Amino acid sequence: MAAKFSRKPAYAAASPALGRGSARTARLMAAATNPFIGASGAAFLFLAALAVLVAVTGDPAAGAPTLRVALTKIGATQNAPEGWREALVGEGAGEAPLTPEVFTLSTQPIGAPASQEALITLPGGFAAPAGALPSGPALPAAPLAGLSAPGPGGGPLPIIAADGRTAAQAYARPFTANGRPRVALVIGGLGLNSQTTRAAIETLPPEITLSFAPYAEGLQGWIDLARAHGHEVLLETPMEPNDYPANDPGPYTLIAANPPADTVRKLEWLMSRTSGYFGLTNYRGSRFLASDTAMTTFQTALKARGLAFIDDGQAARRPGPIPRASADRIIDDELSASAIDGQLRTLEINAAARGQVLGSGFAYPVTIAQVRTWAAGLTSRGLQLAPASALARH
Repeated sequence: MAAKFSRKPAYAAASPALGRGSARTARLMAAATNPFIGASGAAFLFLAALAVLVAVTGDPAAGAPTLRVALTKIGATQNAPEGWREALVGEGAGEAPLTPEVFTLSTQPIGAPASQEALITLPGGFAAPAGALPSGPALPAAPLAGLSAPGPGGGPLPIIAADGRTAAQAYARPFTANGRPRVALVIGGLGLNSQTTRAAIETLPPEITLSFAPYAEGLQGWIDLARAHGHEVLLETPMEPNDYPANDPGPYTLIAANPPADTVRKLEWLMSRTSGYFGLTNYRGSRFLASDTAMTTFQTALKARGLAFIDDGQAARRPGPIPRASADRIIDDELSASAIDGQLRTLEINAAARGQVLGSGFAYPVTIAQVRTWAAGLTSRGLQLAPASALARH
């Protein structure tokens, strides 16, 4: 008898699971022919390939001068007066203190304020109407033509112009003496906290000199903003203190015993971080400033770059071949409004006796508030507020 064969196709006898797999395959084939899904897949593959390329070749921003630095290494956290933490607190509601954080060096400028407010309130409660804020002629934007050349990492390194102009002259705030005793003040430590930095720039009189930490993020943007408000600017130079390395001002600290070439190398890196400053000022440095060899190297390098040097008083008896000035006193060794007011009154007394005087302070909220109030009445007391550059002499 002839065998009977089923008329069903052979695959009809397959298991239900295999049938479902074939259906999924069909759906995938249909999806692959969909132009929208195909485009999405191509984009995904491109991004994946780009991620692999970055992982293999490294960070595309690796050429920028970046360095992660613990804030406790560079802020006023070593031997600082009680209350320093109020200058380094977070800026948003509930934000943690910045003390344990790190800053990444950046050549990108800061952004403009998010909004224009009618009232600016300083930390500590002092407020000033926007229309009453100090205003003066903006200083020229940096860098000025002929006063810089590419330095380490591509940043601008100060040079003496072909016509003899120097940064000490070109970036200083213009000043005309009126015959009254002169009082100058440097407020330092700027750039580490955006709230106090902006308060100093926008609410202090333009005659007050501002100094910026070289490790600050967005450093050029801060200096541009300061000059736009009429402030001349100093760049802080980390120098070796007597208790180094327990007290470490940061990775580019100038070490007294190091070879001159090392000092110059670090100086050039620091100076090429930004432009628009008329001179350098020390950050710490009790050991470095006491070394004849180290200071000879330092001042020779500044002379070759056409820069001034303003110190906090630790190098008061050290002459040099460059424009120099030393602070007579630090006004906020004790962080209270009454103590700061007392130091400012002493500056006035010394200015009346000697004709001119220079003070130094840090960008603490209480310092900024007291200095602004003090400066507002200086003219009525027979004194003239002057930029630090006006007191600098060879």
